[in-house]
Amino acid sequence: MPEVIFPGPEGRLEGRYHPQKERDAPIAIVLHPHPQFGGTMNHKVVYNLHYAFYNMGFTVLRFNFRGVGRSQGEYDQGIGELSDAASALDYLQSMNNNSKHCWVAGFSFGAWIGMQLLMRRPEITGFISVSPPANMYDFSFLAPCPASGLVINGTADRVAPPADTTNLVSKLHEQKGITITHQEIEGAGHFFEEPHMDTLITSTSDYVKRRLTESTR
Repeated sequence: MPEVIFPGPEGRLEGRYHPQKERDAPIAIVLHPHPQFGGTMNHKVVYNLHYAFYNMGFTVLRFNFRGVGRSQGEYDQGIGELSDAASALDYLQSMNNNSKHCWVAGFSFGAWIGMQLLMRRPEITGFISVSPPANMYDFSFLAPCPASGLVINGTADRVAPPADTTNLVSKLHEQKGITITHQEIEGAGHFFEEPHMDTLITSTSDYVKRRLTESTR
């Protein structure tokens, strides 16, 4: 898989880019967990989401936020990381002009960034939000949430308690014109340790495949 370096707001950003042969393949970007708690683009959840999208026919990009790995800059409380994600999406789109579908997937801190990216980029047609830390970050900016997506978390999550995720989803359910699908994986923790990783990836893949055939927002 090609390693790529592309320009970000604070210098170079390091990523992994996995293109399909089809010129009009759908595109997806995958966002990693918190940079100050060991989050990188090679985190198991991020890596597996990346390949799940690739195996469904997507051209996929995952990357390291500023200050992680070979990406330049330093941690910026989520503000700079959102700009990094926007730059990554620009880069992905610049090489895939004919793509009809654009998805964003994020895990934990990356889910928070991904939902913010959704608000800024109307071309995003779907999202996957894995273990969104609704207890730590304010998600009230999702008013209204512009696209339908899947929120998925574990019932044994001690980092982002399930009650907070359920509360977030119930607020999103009140909005018209979009459908938020919520799935809880019984017994799974924040990081979807085995055997729950397979369930996470299967559930995500089933959801995305269904959405692609429906081709609605």
